[in-house]
Amino acid sequence: MSAANPEAAARTPGALAPSPLPPLLGVVIVNYRGAADTIECLESLLRSPLPMKIVVVENGSGDDSADRLRAWAGGTLDAVPESSEMAAFSTPPVAKPVPLAELEDSSVSTGEPVAPLTLIVSETNRGFAGGNNLGLRHLLRDNQLKHFWLLNNDTVVAPDAAMGLLSRMMATPRVGMCGTVVRHYWTPDRIQALNGSSYNIFTGTSRSLGGGQPATIRYSPQDVADATDFVLGASLAVSRGFLGEVGLMQEDYFLYFEEIDWAVRNSKLGSHTYETAFAHGATVFHKAGRSIGSGSARFKRSAFADYWLARSRLRFTWRHYRWLWPLHWLICWAQILRRLVRRQGRNGRAIMSAAFGRPY
Repeated sequence: MSAANPEAAARTPGALAPSPLPPLLGVVIVNYRGAADTIECLESLLRSPLPMKIVVVENGSGDDSADRLRAWAGGTLDAVPESSEMAAFSTPPVAKPVPLAELEDSSVSTGEPVAPLTLIVSETNRGFAGGNNLGLRHLLRDNQLKHFWLLNNDTVVAPDAAMGLLSRMMATPRVGMCGTVVRHYWTPDRIQALNGSSYNIFTGTSRSLGGGQPATIRYSPQDVADATDFVLGASLAVSRGFLGEVGLMQEDYFLYFEEIDWAVRNSKLGSHTYETAFAHGATVFHKAGRSIGSGSARFKRSAFADYWLARSRLRFTWRHYRWLWPLHWLICWAQILRRLVRRQGRNGRAIMSAAFGRPY
């Protein structure tokens, strides 16, 4: 089914379609104060005919997110799409109740079997990497799962996206990382990224491949895969072999640069480097930057986002390109001056704290 027209995504609600194949794909969704977004994402994901195992990590939100997710699974709370144009992906609701297993973060390493849908409740906010790693650790205990999809909670997926992603990964020799077509939720005829981005080690900036282009543009999937320095974290899949050799995400970033760090660590395997693939037949729609205020335009970024962008860039550069660290430290000061000129004093102070390694 094509995702070119969101209205074409409407499906008869119901449970996951029976399949003779065991689940080969595990999905991790991290929730932080965004239960409404997570519920809309789950409703779209459960319309896939592909059997999979899904873990939702409630990442220390400190609100009623866990209760709302339980209520949704029990059938007493429906998804409320924010865009009428996108409603066909998540309404009407799938059949309820949806069986929901629940674990505390301290129980992830126990012998509990991996259920089709699991809610892991973390008492603290572990950040993007820590939350995803928690879900991955649980899913890795199921040896039938060969590939793992990290999906932002503020996404909505086309019904055929999971199948398209898994098919691409299974067809790619020694696949490590794989992305999808990511389009804007609010303007679904526009691309946010094809697979991911290119990265400039000197400026510390990235450029989304195909970003801002119409969804109808023509491109070579292989050229996109070859141009991808890192896969966009909003829709990022990795293989079991990749996790076994490269490892989980580095949690000391907390936010930002986890994806490019993963890619660079992979490249250091030399002749054993895993391949980066592009599932051009899978489409995801992303609301972008909802929980942390990381708007695409610099003047829209929150001080929190500016802090972690600067801190993670410095940490990444020190870890992998140490000879460039002095340049990136000076870039921080240029950014501080720009924020002050724009009368964004709080943002400037946040970047200064990052430059000196101070907490936010």
